[in-house]
Amino acid sequence: MSTQAQALRLRADPAQWWAAAALVGVLALLLAFLVAPLLAILQQALQDAQGRFAGAANFVAYAATPALRDSVLHSLGVSLLVTLVTVPGAFVFAYALQRSDMRAKALLRAITLLPLLAPSLLAAISLIYWFGNQGVLKGLLGWLGAESVYGAPGIVMAECFAVFPHVLMILITALGAADARLYEAADAMGTRAWRRFVTITLPGARYGLISAALVAFTLVLTDFGIPKVIGGNFNVLATDVFKLVIGQQDFQRGAVVAIVLLAPALFTFGVDRLVSARQAAMLGARAVPLRPRPSAWRNGMLTAYCAVVAALVLAVLGMALFASFATLWPYNLHPSWRHYLMGLVDAEVGEGFVNSLEMAAGTAVFGTFLVFSGAYLAEKSPAPAALRSAVRLLAMLPMAVPGLVLGLGYIFFFNAPGNPLGLLYHSMALLTLCTIVHFYTTGHLTAVTALKALDAEFEAVGASLKVPWWRTFRRVTMPLCAPALLDIARYFFINAMTTISAVVFLYAPETKVASIAILNLDEAGETGAAAAMAVLITAVSSVAMFLFVALGRWLSRRTQAWRA
Repeated sequence: MSTQAQALRLRADPAQWWAAAALVGVLALLLAFLVAPLLAILQQALQDAQGRFAGAANFVAYAATPALRDSVLHSLGVSLLVTLVTVPGAFVFAYALQRSDMRAKALLRAITLLPLLAPSLLAAISLIYWFGNQGVLKGLLGWLGAESVYGAPGIVMAECFAVFPHVLMILITALGAADARLYEAADAMGTRAWRRFVTITLPGARYGLISAALVAFTLVLTDFGIPKVIGGNFNVLATDVFKLVIGQQDFQRGAVVAIVLLAPALFTFGVDRLVSARQAAMLGARAVPLRPRPSAWRNGMLTAYCAVVAALVLAVLGMALFASFATLWPYNLHPSWRHYLMGLVDAEVGEGFVNSLEMAAGTAVFGTFLVFSGAYLAEKSPAPAALRSAVRLLAMLPMAVPGLVLGLGYIFFFNAPGNPLGLLYHSMALLTLCTIVHFYTTGHLTAVTALKALDAEFEAVGASLKVPWWRTFRRVTMPLCAPALLDIARYFFINAMTTISAVVFLYAPETKVASIAILNLDEAGETGAAAAMAVLITAVSSVAMFLFVALGRWLSRRTQAWRA
């Protein structure tokens, strides 16, 4: 349809006009709070300190700096090593959950997903208590050939803890789709177990393995909290950005490093999109669900492996909890509330918790409304196809943008002279909007999945009865998609409570959130108080998770009774 024909149709159909206007609003928000900050980073990278165009001079200067070049190698090496460790480890764990009949699956899975509720730097703090200069097992690292936990060894161990649950969730889904007929045919042909695994199981999960590897690599590459706490003198790209911008006020080189950090994330995102587009369906209409066969020796081995992994997760969490109550590590280990009082009262982190809850609640409410409305307008509304395609494209972009890069772009864009949006700078509203944009893609994909599960006849029947599309959206679509809405809100809330990189550049003293306050406590040498505050964030996130689960059950009884 031509542009002129679309304009005539808009004038003739008020419903389409309103849909187009709403979609333009969503598009304007994404342009202002996503595209414009990224363009501001590019602009800074191409200018000198006086604001004159410098071309590639900043990039050349960066490439000529040995320390910054080393940071690239450090980041890539650590990311690759963590990926090589976590993906096979998580695959075995997912295989045990999906392809065996061992006991206590729900408990083991719940334990390994606990790191999702904790800020990433909790693992780094815990490892300091385990293997640091005054750690319980400080001699073990020397026996293993590592001089100190500070640097690459600590970053790798802490990142494995933080990344493992993300990889596990992907692989559980990948191994959940299996057709029993393939395994029955292999048995009929006398195929051995190892050959069945190589020719059926692995090919069936290959796209999940590739996606899991890309996710692990990107998460480690762009993480800031763990390298900042336990990295020592081992510089990586994420800490370089922070040092250049905050420590040296060198915005041009900081922008260059941000672009360098953005490039691998964009590459892995593109590969993931390409792999997803080529993925074939694993379950047909005649597929038979695969039921694990009883096998005592296999169950025993897999249970032992899963128990070891769960024990390691609990050891990291348990040490942080124990250290948070220790009066004076390692001389006085009697439990006390000293670190909690120091953090909440003396360091005024209590105000940070209030700010975190405010930001998390705002992100959950406004983020869910924005994401679901944008997804509905892009997928179901009568708005012009060009507008819907533009929103779909921009909705996928945040997944490829590291939080640290997005936060730096916010500095350059919202702090620019003459920008009318500069009133938002250092405000809680900007922190909330930055967090929404940072995690926008996952919420958008969740909403699109729920919307595509609904038959298009709902909108068609509403249109035939002259019911406005927004009324159909409010009375039919939203109740049917209530579980997805709650999942999006939960995802936003938990991530807003634990995020560091997206807001580390944007807070003011009165808008400091709890995760940033923990980082400041660690920098000040108050590791015990930092551990206590990290434990509190984990506890708050856990309570929020239980409340969301309870709300989900109540909401299902109110809106999903028809499914029974």
